[in-house]
Amino acid sequence: MSAIRKLVVWPIAAILLLPTLVFASLPDFKRLVKQASPAVVNISTVQSESRARNLLPGPQGEDVPEIFRHFFQFPDQKPQRRAPQSLGSGFIISDDGYILTNHHVINEAEQVIVRLSDRRELEARVIGSDKRSDVALLKIDARNLPTVKVGRSERLEVGEWVLAIGSPFGFDHSVTAGIVSATERALSNETYVPFIQTDVAINPGNSGGPLFNLDGEVVGINSQIYTRSGGFMGLSFAIPIDVAMEVSDQLRGQGFVSRGWLGVIIQEVNKDLAESFGLDKPSGALVAKVLPESPALAGGLLEGDVIIRFNGREIQRSSDLPHHVGRVRPGEVAKVQVVRGSRKQVLNVRIGELPDTNKALASHQADSVPKHNRLNLVVAELDDERRAKWNVSNGVVIKRVMRGAAADAGLVVGDVITMLNGQRIESVSQFSEMVSNLPSGRAVPMRIVRRGSPMFIPLKIK
Repeated sequence: MSAIRKLVVWPIAAILLLPTLVFASLPDFKRLVKQASPAVVNISTVQSESRARNLLPGPQGEDVPEIFRHFFQFPDQKPQRRAPQSLGSGFIISDDGYILTNHHVINEAEQVIVRLSDRRELEARVIGSDKRSDVALLKIDARNLPTVKVGRSERLEVGEWVLAIGSPFGFDHSVTAGIVSATERALSNETYVPFIQTDVAINPGNSGGPLFNLDGEVVGINSQIYTRSGGFMGLSFAIPIDVAMEVSDQLRGQGFVSRGWLGVIIQEVNKDLAESFGLDKPSGALVAKVLPESPALAGGLLEGDVIIRFNGREIQRSSDLPHHVGRVRPGEVAKVQVVRGSRKQVLNVRIGELPDTNKALASHQADSVPKHNRLNLVVAELDDERRAKWNVSNGVVIKRVMRGAAADAGLVVGDVITMLNGQRIESVSQFSEMVSNLPSGRAVPMRIVRRGSPMFIPLKIK
């Protein structure tokens, strides 16, 4: 009887202990969340009215015409400023107020509002924003802020636990967890970022938020999802923090990002091509064309070379090469290992600078912002396209609206200012002089043309 009792009791005890054994092997995120959450912020923006009024995001993130909300605009309507809309997340990387988020979160924003974990709301300045990496650097005026610990994304391994904190659909400090599904993932529309793929639940509003490892270190910025429904489907992509911090340093130092440029057109190496070039496996980047006056030409690269290593890093797929080249500072010499005629050789190539419109834009904005602009408004000369499209003969076009009298009056990017206080506007310099002489505390009339519709609005400088 006792022997039978032992045989029956032992399996029952093992079954009762099984949940404890299983749960003991799972990570406990409580301490991580308590330590990291205070440095995660919600980001909301006031968008350009013309863009926000006419376009809505589609299920794949594309712009879709909004045809039901506003059918008409009457000339005598006063422009209305839109209320801030919660768009994404971010995280504090320095105690004096520097914040990282996504470029697409703050793109074309007139005003950026950061809500801290203590529920304070502060206006942020955009220090710089880089479309190619989808990274933006913000600054708020505050001190002694909680900060995240920055880790090293290159140490991430597939299968490792990761955790995201963000504001999906405006629900602040929501926490989701999962594992790393893949590293250095190339996406078809993104050339310069080797994405981290995870199965962490990411939804609209998580964009720009941090991805943590189990040590509580940020290893990525949540950026994109792959979806057919518009919601989470198990495929999330984060920008490696190593890439993001390199971009951040350049944005902080010079306001734009300089990337390396090799100057080749490449293609994937398939099985047949590998055999024809004498490779033992289909890998590397096949040089289909060397561009004229390029670093590649100067460095001795030839069409038909197969690049198998770049600065010591193996090139498995052709898509691996651009983000490795892009991270090299222009002017540095890179070691490029190629297979040429079934033989391996190493070339020393001095990397050039990739043409970047952000650099030109930053320079243009720096030149365009008047030193004493009482309206906090950036304007430019009226271009021929707007003259013809909207039948406008004079004026200046608004390029940026910051917090101040212009924003309070409802001016938005794209408006053409044709008259101010009864005088025609002919140039940027004339406009700046007139603004400096405007009276304070009294409204003056301003005539604008918005998408072809002329209207007068009152402008008052307090």
